[in-house]
Formats: sequence, structure tokens, C-alpha cells
Amino acid sequence: MTSTAQRLAEIRGDVPPRRHNARTIAALTGNPGCARRAVLDSAGVDKPKLAERVGFPARFGQSRFAITRGNTFEAQVKADGGAELLRLVAERLGVDPGGPATWTDLGADDRPGQSGQSGQPDRSARSRAALAAAAPTGAGEQAALFDHPLLGLDVAGQRVHLEPDLVAARLAGRFHVVEVKSFPVIDGQADPGKVAAAAIQSAVYVLALRELLAAEGHDPELVSSDVLLVCPRDFANQPVASLVDVRKQLLVLRRQLDRMARIDDLLAGVPAGFTADPAADPADLRRSLLSVPARYAPDCLAACELAYFCRHATRAETATLGRPVREALGGVATVAEALALAGGEHSGQPEQAEAAALLRAAARLRADALAGRPA
Repeated sequence: MTSTAQRLAEIRGDVPPRRHNARTIAALTGNPGCARRAVLDSAGVDKPKLAERVGFPARFGQSRFAITRGNTFEAQVKADGGAELLRLVAERLGVDPGGPATWTDLGADDRPGQSGQSGQPDRSARSRAALAAAAPTGAGEQAALFDHPLLGLDVAGQRVHLEPDLVAARLAGRFHVVEVKSFPVIDGQADPGKVAAAAIQSAVYVLALRELLAAEGHDPELVSSDVLLVCPRDFANQPVASLVDVRKQLLVLRRQLDRMARIDDLLAGVPAGFTADPAADPADLRRSLLSVPARYAPDCLAACELAYFCRHATRAETATLGRPVREALGGVATVAEALALAGGEHSGQPEQAEAAALLRAAARLRADALAGRPA
């Protein structure tokens, strides 16, 4: 075991590293400046268990109802060899599918009784061979749909297995990642937060598929950065497809993965006694976590299991109020300092002059509103 691997093992305790998946990799990009999360994820720490141990359990996750609804909708969309799915995708891309597509279920040949990670090497090899063979070489080729492909991506020294909902090949001469989601598109609009989460998750699959093709000697740009998002329309189960450009998400994802690959740089700023072992004393764990800087924002509550702990620890800081407030009050780190500047109790440092003027103006407007005076 290398010294770096040994250090990471000491951080997480006497437990195997928690494996990433597409959702956890996507969540890494939500707050790339947070050193605390980068260290914990690089070490493979079980963050849900850690959050419970320090007294701030995570309060988010998918309900069983939502999972069942999603599985039912996905099965409906993929029925009849993906005929309806092919029509939707081709229509959205503005191309003629040229007849029915070939349908390959890359998970169908798993041996009976195989579960967990035991069958992954076989399915990974099947996926690699099938997808590489489907690389477009010219016009007029028959479209191909691949269900349950298994892709791979290196995250902080670990090989992570990823399973997109579907990959469509030879449509408009490209590969397209297709994600089936159960949240609705109502009057042509979907929840922006859910679309953003689906976009970054899809970018994980695009990156993994590009790496697979590159390893097989194909141009990685054959994988389109436009992913197809299939959702139910309005309040029915009628599917509708939308194109989502994930180029921006790909850039963020690559930066964060590169950062985690340079784990030695991250560990250089971590105290020697730092531990995230869920078996340790809760008070020691809290002190240990606070020794590594975090970058809390309200958005973390929907993506990070330790968000409630970090919010509690930073409750006196302006960053807790959100990124717009933090950016508007650049240089004003605490709520107490912001209140003092707003009340004119002190003028602040020269570099805080703009923020101080903004705070005093806001305080005057608030006072006028409470007194019933016109602005």
C-alpha cells in the first residue's frame, strides 16, 4: 500500500472505501471549492454514516414511491425494443432513423444469481466490445440502441462502474446518451433544479463513453455533448424528449476529477490527526472535520450528506446565506460584522467600502419600510 493510500485508509477508518456512482460523482461538481468534501470523497468515506455519528443526519434521498414510478416509466419507454424511444430521439435530433433500430440489452447475459459487482467485469467487456463496434463509419447506417451498458471512470484512484439508462448510436452520425427521468415536463417546462441534476449526471456518462471510445482507437468526439432527456409530459405518462447541452458540465466535471486525482495536494493541507472514521468519538469527529475548511452554501443541503453539520458550523458567517449574499458582501465574512457595518457602528476596512454602503442603504430601506415611510 502506498503512503497516500495508507493515509486515505487511516482517514476513513477500518472499513473499505465507499464506491462512487453517477449520482455521487455528479454531486462532486456542485461545490468544487470545498476541501472538506474533496478529501472525504477521495478517501471513500461513508458520509451518511459520518453525518449520523456527528449528530447531523442527512435529510434527503429518493423515496421508494419515486423509485418505483421511475422504474415503471423507464420500462414503458423501452418497451417493444425501444420503438417509441427511437421515434422520440430521432424526432428531437431531426433525423430519419432509417427503419427500426437494433436493440441490444447488455445486461441480459449476466449469469443467473449474479448480483452486486461480481458480474461487472463480464458486462463491462461486453459493453466495450459492442459500443466500439457500433462506432459510426458513414451515412446510411442502421441506428443501434444499447440498454444497460456498463461504463467505467477513474475517480480518486478507484475504478467506478456506471450504468446509463441507454446509449443510442448511429443517429446523426454520433453516439447519444439517453436518460429517462420520471419528473414531469409541464407546459414545456421542467423543474430547473432537476434538469440541472440530470445534466451533470448525464455528463458523467458522456465522459465515460468518450474515454471508452478513445481507448478503443475511436474519436471521443463521436459522443455528442447533447444528451437526450426523456420525461413524462404534463400529468400523464406520455413521454417527451428534450435535448440538453452538457458542455459546461463536462468542463466542471473534468476539473473536479483532475483535482481529486491530485489527492497528495489535498492531503498536504489536512492535519496529521484528521479522521473521519465513523467509529471514533463524535466530539473528536466534529473537531476533526472542522480542522479542514469547507465552503458551505445552501445548495449543499440537496447534494451533500454533511450539509447540516457544515451549516451549523458556519451559522455566524455570511456564506450561510447563499452565494449571492457572499458575492455581494465580498470581504465581510461574518453576520455580526455585516450588522455592525449596516448600523454604522464602524466604517470597515477600505476594501469593504462598497459592501458597507450597500448594507447601510439596505438598513435605511428596512427602517423606512417598518416605519411606513415612502422610500
